[in-house]
Amino acid sequence: VFYPIVDAETAKDFSWTVSDLSAALFDGGATMVQLRCQYHSMSQFLTCADELVSRAARYGARVIINNRVDIAMMSGADGVHVGQGDLLVPTVKEFLSGHRVIGLSTHTAEQFAESLLLDVDYAAVGPIYETRTKDTGYAAVGLGAIASARAAAGQLPIVAIGGITVENAA
Repeated sequence: VFYPIVDAETAKDFSWTVSDLSAALFDGGATMVQLRCQYHSMSQFLTCADELVSRAARYGARVIINNRVDIAMMSGADGVHVGQGDLLVPTVKEFLSGHRVIGLSTHTAEQFAESLLLDVDYAAVGPIYETRTKDTGYAAVGLGAIASARAAAGQLPIVAIGGITVENAA
């Protein structure tokens, strides 16, 4: 599955709007995108989310909101992705009504093992490579971490995150 993260600040650095970038990603085959607007106000984030959810619907694609359960609920997004320092998964589940996707970032083997005990829809493993878009505080784990996670995950979908570019994705 091609599941890119649409980072509003990174898009802006390259003179893209979130709307234009998401259209290019959907045209390129993305069936699910994650919206990250860590430096936007709530109203700016909600505006971006509303636009992205509307555009995604035209493609039959899904939108996951990074960290913000409130934005996901108000925009009608398909789910929320949380990190290790964000709301706990049980708390996210309390807020979300109906079945919405919940993803969780993991950065160590221990965090990944803990994710298997939670009721998440997917676990993200990374950063796979060094990344400049987000300071995770963790060193790159490499592709071997994905292989290890896949072997341990059973039916849980695994997503590779961090430092993945067009050049190193193949």
